[in-house]
Amino acid sequence: MSTNSALTTSEFLSGPRILIIGAGSRGNAYARAIKDSTNGVVAAVAEPVDFKREALGRKYIWADTSPSEGQHFRDWKDFLYWEVDRRKSVEDGNNTVEGVDGVFVCTLDESHAEIITGLAPLNLHILSEKPLATTLQDCVDIYGSLLPKEGAPSSIFAIGHVLRYSPHNMLLRRLLLEDEVIGETMSIEHTEPVGWWHFSHSYVRGNWRKESKTAPSLLTKSCHDIDLLLWLLCSPPPGSDQPPHLPSFLTSTGSLVHFKRSRKPALAAGSTNCLSCPAERDCIYSAKQIYHEQHLMKGNTQWPIKIIDPEIEDCLNDSGLKAAEDRLFERLREDYDAKTPSEEVDSRPWFGRCVYESGNDVCDNQMVTMTWEDDPLPTDQASDVETRHKGRGAKTASFHMVAFTEKICERRSRIYGTKGEIEADSKTIKVYDFATKQTKTHHPHQAGGGHGGGDDGLATQFVKAIVSVKNHGMTVEEAQRVHIGCSPEEIIRSHAMVFAAEDARKGRRVVDWRDWWAEQVEARLRKRSMPVGRV
Repeated sequence: MSTNSALTTSEFLSGPRILIIGAGSRGNAYARAIKDSTNGVVAAVAEPVDFKREALGRKYIWADTSPSEGQHFRDWKDFLYWEVDRRKSVEDGNNTVEGVDGVFVCTLDESHAEIITGLAPLNLHILSEKPLATTLQDCVDIYGSLLPKEGAPSSIFAIGHVLRYSPHNMLLRRLLLEDEVIGETMSIEHTEPVGWWHFSHSYVRGNWRKESKTAPSLLTKSCHDIDLLLWLLCSPPPGSDQPPHLPSFLTSTGSLVHFKRSRKPALAAGSTNCLSCPAERDCIYSAKQIYHEQHLMKGNTQWPIKIIDPEIEDCLNDSGLKAAEDRLFERLREDYDAKTPSEEVDSRPWFGRCVYESGNDVCDNQMVTMTWEDDPLPTDQASDVETRHKGRGAKTASFHMVAFTEKICERRSRIYGTKGEIEADSKTIKVYDFATKQTKTHHPHQAGGGHGGGDDGLATQFVKAIVSVKNHGMTVEEAQRVHIGCSPEEIIRSHAMVFAAEDARKGRRVVDWRDWWAEQVEARLRKRSMPVGRV
């Protein structure tokens, strides 16, 4: 992705029309980013929950008026049928409402494959929230649906790996790969501190608590951290036509360490809900303390309160604090017992549930280690030794996803090179030079929005890509490279790396990347008669 890919005001006119599928927290985050940071237009929303659909629509589409035709749909299939009919009407020469240029898929992870493959024949530009899908097979199926049957691709595809698009990480990559401030990279240590109560909210009580219903936490929470490491160590620098430097092998360890019944305080006894638990006042994971005292009482009705009940904000504004408290406690009292059908238990979050009785099974502490070996370019691609080995030497990357932290998703990294060392903490980048024995501190722009400006950065690049194709004749391949900076091949590679790490963790073994790729990915690609390449 070029950091100099800005379009002038005149070039940015006639912004693309965007459909948001899924009006939850991520759908709203991207809608805000489109409105605040691009000339794109949030033109329509597809969402089965009436309140969510209407709330996003009022805020970003139809304001205080009523929605018009083509502005709201109950789900993605409703939009699909409407769009097929609309296009037929256009072909018949009838005047009809304008369609959309692009789609943001912001639904639950397990629904992505059906939606993206279902919309693929429309040739709309698509941005999917991460992860791409919850199974390797679904990832391959999505990849296959996006490849052109013949010729060049006709639509842009992007993934919500927003870490690539934050000012902090864009500068970090430039310092490493273009400015080479620490020489050749030898090793990276990278940590995602999830945050003690954030993990309990999303991965113990929330939607992503069970692998069988969603996916491993390494995929649902940290797939863009794995992507970040591959972006820094595997993908060639900007402007290079070199092949990626692929890892040789990887391993992983981790488990559910704390949030399980064996760690339950004795005082809690048989309690399963915080609001009736004798240990509630002494428990840092008390739902009452987290949601009521730490958030609602301080006036916060956004995340995480809005996840519990999206109508609490309106309740507070219309009826006051007492009504909002009553509504919150009503939700937190919801519980289940042995007689509750498992389908009902698994179908929704239970935000008042005891964190030691939540039936969760995803890792709360996990390590991944990736190892690269020397892989010089062949002599027919480069003649001198230095060029053949540049950026392709032996190196390692270790990643730590951990729940038990004060910081919430404020990543930190240490990077060791032949000429220096880097310390990065999502806000600053400190570069120590071995030769001068001096430290230079960089202060990247702290953009607004989520993920250090990554949400707005990705939305901006996606809209730029559509504008370049739609208004300026740029090919899809060029727009993908210049503006998105991430190919579909890179997307499937980083997701496959997560699945390989999970195979290593569960099998307690070291995984040979090339062998695993051939057995698990290339075989699936061949069944679809697709090119396998070096992805």
